[in-house]
Amino acid sequence: MSKFDVLAVGNAIVDIIARCDDSFLSENDIIKGAMNLIDAERAELLYSKMGPAVEASGGSAGNTAAGIAGLGGKAAYFGKVAEDQLGTIFQHDIRAQGVHYETKPDGSRPPTARSMIFVTPDGERSMNTYLGACVELGPQDVEPQVVADSKVTYFEGYLWDPPRAKEAILECARIAHENGREVSMTLSDPFCVGRYRAEFLDLMRSGTVDIVFANKQEALSLYETEDFELALSTIAADCKLAAVTLSEEGAIIVRGEERIKIDAFEVAEVVDTTGAGDLFAGGFLYGYTQGRSLEDCGKLGCLAAAIVIQQIGPRPMQSLRGAAALEGLL
Repeated sequence: MSKFDVLAVGNAIVDIIARCDDSFLSENDIIKGAMNLIDAERAELLYSKMGPAVEASGGSAGNTAAGIAGLGGKAAYFGKVAEDQLGTIFQHDIRAQGVHYETKPDGSRPPTARSMIFVTPDGERSMNTYLGACVELGPQDVEPQVVADSKVTYFEGYLWDPPRAKEAILECARIAHENGREVSMTLSDPFCVGRYRAEFLDLMRSGTVDIVFANKQEALSLYETEDFELALSTIAADCKLAAVTLSEEGAIIVRGEERIKIDAFEVAEVVDTTGAGDLFAGGFLYGYTQGRSLEDCGKLGCLAAAIVIQQIGPRPMQSLRGAAALEGLL
């Protein structure tokens, strides 16, 4: 028996979210729709220029873990915070979701990571992330029994930015596979793919990663092509299973020669796209670890994503389990 459905590993980040217009992005050299890594000085500068803001626990894999728990799954999380106010907020929020989280904080320096997220009128989010304490995550934070007890270990591609996190992920993958478990990753961001393309492809082709999540732009970036069909057929050959999200067009799931197209759920208004891909992965992995069909997994992912983009912040305030039941998916 597995104690956990999914172990998620990622950068533990508190999001600070504010609205802005497109001119603000250009005036402050912020790449729209991307995750921009910044240092402490730029973090302070951007914070000083922000309008009224909302603080919400985030971090890509943390959002996925919260989504799985929100659907009724058993989730665990590894991620590093500091002993400071934002760290306390992050710890409280993820545990309050019912996620197992016991990673030890290391003092107050560097401080807990924060991401200044600017949301433009079209709902697109542009992230400016100071990694802070995240860079301290390493092999010493791996809880071997938790990995062994998790059906799937899932990690974010963003972890390739802090150097020692790679070692932690490779150790998790080793333990997972030794115990007959699976390993999954999200490509995270087209710019992240650009930085680590060769390493991500090696993770897939070596069998270190079994299941891959990407959006269309990330899949195209991974294979340096504008031909989406080529990207789909190549990713299908490079891993056991891949789910590629297509924004308002839904998602497509590929396994070998199999192709399953999933329609998006109707959305009244796109408020903030922060967390859309994270919640898609959460819904999909919840279904996958419950033994559901790939079509149902895709529908659960699209539903969770549709719910989160209709609010500010990356963790749904609406009951995911209730929404899935209403759609006949539970």
